[in-house]
Amino acid sequence: MKKSKYILLLVAAIMLSACASQKKKDQTISLSGAFALYPLAVKWTEEYKKTHPEIRFNVSGGGAGKGMADALAGTVDLGMFSREIAEEEKKQGVWWVGLTIDAVVPTISDQNPFLGTIKQKGLTKEAFTAIFTEEKNKDWGDILKMPERGQMVVYTRSDACGAAETWAKYLGGKQENLLGIGIFGDPGLADAVAKDKLGIGFNNTAYAYDINTGKKRPGIEVAPIDINGNGNIDPEEDFYNSFEQVLKAIADGIYPSPPARELYFVSKGKPQKQSTLDFIRWCLTDGQKYVTEAGYVPIDPVKIEEYLKKL
Repeated sequence: MKKSKYILLLVAAIMLSACASQKKKDQTISLSGAFALYPLAVKWTEEYKKTHPEIRFNVSGGGAGKGMADALAGTVDLGMFSREIAEEEKKQGVWWVGLTIDAVVPTISDQNPFLGTIKQKGLTKEAFTAIFTEEKNKDWGDILKMPERGQMVVYTRSDACGAAETWAKYLGGKQENLLGIGIFGDPGLADAVAKDKLGIGFNNTAYAYDINTGKKRPGIEVAPIDINGNGNIDPEEDFYNSFEQVLKAIADGIYPSPPARELYFVSKGKPQKQSTLDFIRWCLTDGQKYVTEAGYVPIDPVKIEEYLKKL
């Protein structure tokens, strides 16, 4: 009799433990992926926990490729993704919602000896294409049509990421077409460019600018795009001095798209956990008030309504 009672107590304890474990799992939301979306995702999770203290979050970067792979494998609840969804990914059953807009910008060192000319003339799309995709030695003097010499050092991303794919799409190719020294992650690429006075790379806006000060990050300059190709940065093309100006240019459609692009949450099919769905809904509604504050551009309200219907 005592043995039977012990067994019943043991079974009850196991069941209670299993229930507690399942509840903890249901109230934990895991995210991984794009460095571009990472700062906003962190901001959202911090704000969400203030009104939903029972929810726990695990948020990690790693690039858009990791976010998509983790989402499709079901190892995270949501992947953070920073490029257009490919047809192959749609065939694999990816589900997605758009959240906000940012852009990739070409970055150089603020110690670049050609900086004055670069800021005055800018670089055309054709010049960037030559720099990042043509198999030949590049010299700043040749690119800028100046007699002075300065061997250019090109940097790109080593990880599968939305920034590289988006930048490559602007240049008419794919990430694998980009040449240069491969650097992992947005922070790493920004650091490499800042330390190399003859270097050039590309970064998401949140890593080229300091969200708190609105100024360019120490050591970083943004190489302006000569959008109309007339050999000069006209007043309407000169919007790189502050984060606020860049975000306005993106919102107004002045900065080209790509490299401006929408950012997403992705998953393998529609999320099944109610806590995940509730969090996404909050991000698309109450959470939108933190988008501009975190250094991003809000998406069109009509699109938000479309994404909410997917929930």
